[in-house]
Amino acid sequence: MTRWQGMSWAALLLVGGGAWEQASAQAVADLSPIVVTATRIPQSSFDLAASVDVVGQDEIQKGQLEVNLSESLMTVPGVSAENRQNYAQDLQLSVRGFGARSSFGVRGVRLYADGIPGTMPDGQGQFSQFDLGSAERIEVLRGPFSALYGNSSGGVISIFTQDAPPGYTLDGTALYGAFNTERYALEAMGDDGELNYVLDAAHFQTAGFRDHSHAERDNFNGKARLTLSDRSNVTLVVNAIETPFVQDPMGLTRAQLAADPTQAGTGALPYNTRKSLDQEQLGLIYDDKLSAEDTLTATVYTGHRATTQFQSIPQATEQKDPLYPGGVIGLDRTFWGVDTHVADQRELGGTALQVVGGFAYDDLEETRKGFLNYVGDELGVEGIVRRDEANHVFDAAEYLQAQWDPDALFRLTGGVRNNVVEVSSNDHLPGTTVPHSSVRYTAVSPVAGAIFHATPVVNLYASYGKGFETPTLNDLAYRSTNGSLPGLNIGLQPARSNNYETGVKAGKGAIRLDADVFYIETRDELAVLQNFNGRAVEQNIGETARHGAELALDADAGAGFSTRVAYTFIRAVVGQAYHTCVGTPCLPAIVAAGSYLPAVPKNALYVGVTWKYAPLGFSTTLEEQGRAGIYADDRNTAAAPGYWEMNWRAGFEQQTARWRFSEFLRLDNVANRSYVDSVIVNESNSRYFEPDPGRSAYVMFNARWRDR
Repeated sequence: MTRWQGMSWAALLLVGGGAWEQASAQAVADLSPIVVTATRIPQSSFDLAASVDVVGQDEIQKGQLEVNLSESLMTVPGVSAENRQNYAQDLQLSVRGFGARSSFGVRGVRLYADGIPGTMPDGQGQFSQFDLGSAERIEVLRGPFSALYGNSSGGVISIFTQDAPPGYTLDGTALYGAFNTERYALEAMGDDGELNYVLDAAHFQTAGFRDHSHAERDNFNGKARLTLSDRSNVTLVVNAIETPFVQDPMGLTRAQLAADPTQAGTGALPYNTRKSLDQEQLGLIYDDKLSAEDTLTATVYTGHRATTQFQSIPQATEQKDPLYPGGVIGLDRTFWGVDTHVADQRELGGTALQVVGGFAYDDLEETRKGFLNYVGDELGVEGIVRRDEANHVFDAAEYLQAQWDPDALFRLTGGVRNNVVEVSSNDHLPGTTVPHSSVRYTAVSPVAGAIFHATPVVNLYASYGKGFETPTLNDLAYRSTNGSLPGLNIGLQPARSNNYETGVKAGKGAIRLDADVFYIETRDELAVLQNFNGRAVEQNIGETARHGAELALDADAGAGFSTRVAYTFIRAVVGQAYHTCVGTPCLPAIVAAGSYLPAVPKNALYVGVTWKYAPLGFSTTLEEQGRAGIYADDRNTAAAPGYWEMNWRAGFEQQTARWRFSEFLRLDNVANRSYVDSVIVNESNSRYFEPDPGRSAYVMFNARWRDR
C-alpha cells in the first residue's frame, strides 16, 4: 500500500466515522443487537471480530407464515435458504457454500435450538423441530469463529425461544391461504417471578403447489425456567414434531419443467413416494453464578427420531440386483449429549479479560433398515427386508476461547477446539458376511481475530479459523453402486478448510453497516464418484476455493420507515479436475478445474422496506429478492436461471388494556414470475428442478390476552 493510499484510507475512516456519529446522534432505535453464539457470553455484535446477524421476533412472525426457516433467513447475507416446496425434504440450506451439495437434510452447518444441537455428531442435521411461533430471535454466525462449534461448522444457526412477560398470556393464531394452506397455533406463557414458561403447539397442513405434495405437521415446543436462587436457575426445554406420511413430489427434468411445473416427478405417483417423521427431544440447562467473575453453564439433552421414507427406485432395478438395499428406508435414532462450560470475566492489570472453557459430547445410535418398495405387483408398499444395520457415532471435544482488551483501541480474540469423531457399523441382516466397519477422525481447530476501534462508531476486524467436515453416515453408506463392496466407505477423509475474513462494522444507532470479504480454501472436499440407481459413492477431491463479499445495511429513517439490505457475492470453484460418473446409465465424465460448486448463487440481493404508522397500528413491508442462476450438477451441464421475486405484507394491530388483535395479508411472488428456487444436486435421472409457485396470497389472524 502506498503512503497516499494509506492517507486516503485514514481520511475515509475519519470522514465516514463522523458521518456515522452524526447519524447515530439522530438515532430512533439501536440497531446493534446483543448476541451469544460467537463467544457464548452475551455481547454486542458490533464489538465482535465475526460476522453474526440477528433476525428479530417481528421479522420472524409478523406477516410471516411461521412455517419455514427460509422466510426469515432470506434477509441474512452469506446464507442461501431455499424452500423446496417439498415437505418430505428439508430446505436447501448453505452458508458461504458449505452444505450446498446436500440433496436432503442440512450438512456443513451447525444447528442449535436453545443451545441444544439439531445437528447429529456425524454432521447431518434437521431443523424440523425449530419452532418459529415461539421464537424470540435467530442468530446466524458465519466465518472463522464457527469452527469453535466443531464438526461441519461452516456456519452456525441458533434459534432462541422467547421468555414470557410478567403475568399470564394466551396467544392464538390462524392462517389460511394458497393451496389450501392452513396453520393454527396456541401459545400459553407465564412468569410469577420464580417460574417462567412458554408452551406453544401448532398444526400446519397444505395441499401443496405441485401434484402429490400434500403435507401435515404438528409441532410442540416448551421452555420452563425455574429460579433456584439469586445465583442459579435451571431451564427445561421440550419439543416434539410429527409428520404423518408427507407426499414427495420429487424433482423435474428440464422437459417436465417446461411442460408443466406443477406435475409430480417420474415415479412419484406409482410408488406413492412419501415420508413420515416422529421426533421427541428433552434438554436441561443449568446456569450458576459461581462468583462475581465466574459462571457455569451445563446442558444435557436426549431425544429419539424415527423416519420412514418410500422412494421411487424401479422394481426392475431391485429385482435384478440382489444386493440392492431396497426402495424403503427406515431409520430409528436415539441421541443424547452434554455440553458444559465455565466463563470467567475479570479485570487483569487494568485490562478486560474473558475466558470460556468447556467440554462437549454427542452420541447417536442408529438402526438403519431397507425394504423392497413393492409386494408382488403392488408398488409403494413395504416389502421384504434388504438391509439391517446398527450404526454408532459419537463426537467429543474440549474447547477454550479468550477475549482480551489490551487498551481502548484493540480487542483480541482467540480459541481452539480439539475434536474427535468416531463412526462404526455392524450388519445384522441374516446370511450376510459384512465385516464390522469403523473409522475415527480427529482435528484441532484454532481461531483468532482482532478488532480495531477506528472511531466510536467504526470498527475494523480480521479473523482466521481452521475448520473440518467429516463424511456423514449417508456419505459413508456405500463403497460401490452395485453393493459388491460391503461395509462403510472408510477410505473417505474429512474436508479441512482455512477460513480468512476481514471486515468493517459502522454505526450503532439509526444506521448500521456490516461489510466483509472472505476467502476459504478447502482440501479433500467431498464429491460424487458414482451415482447410479439411487446409490451414491462419495470421494475426496482436490482443493476448492471460495471467495466473496457480504454487506448488510439496516437504517431506521424515522417517521416509521426502516430498511434492510443484504448482498452476497461468492465465487466457489473446483481447483483441480476430477472424475465422476452420474446418471442412469452411469456415464464417466470429468469435472474440469474452475467448475462452479452446484447450488451456490454467485450473487444474491435482498431489499426490504417497512413503514409503520403507529396511530392506526398499521405496518407494511415490501421486499425484493434477486438471485443469480445456480448449477445443478458438479459438471455444470444443467442449471436453473436466476430470478427476481417481490413479496408484500401488510397488517393492522389493535390494542386494549388486556387484548391485542392483529390481521395480516401476505402476497408472495407479486409479479407472478415462474422460476426454480432449488435444485436436487447430482440427481442421477436429471430430475434436478424444484419450481416455486406463482402469485400466492395468505391471511393471518392473531389474538393475545394478558392478565395485566
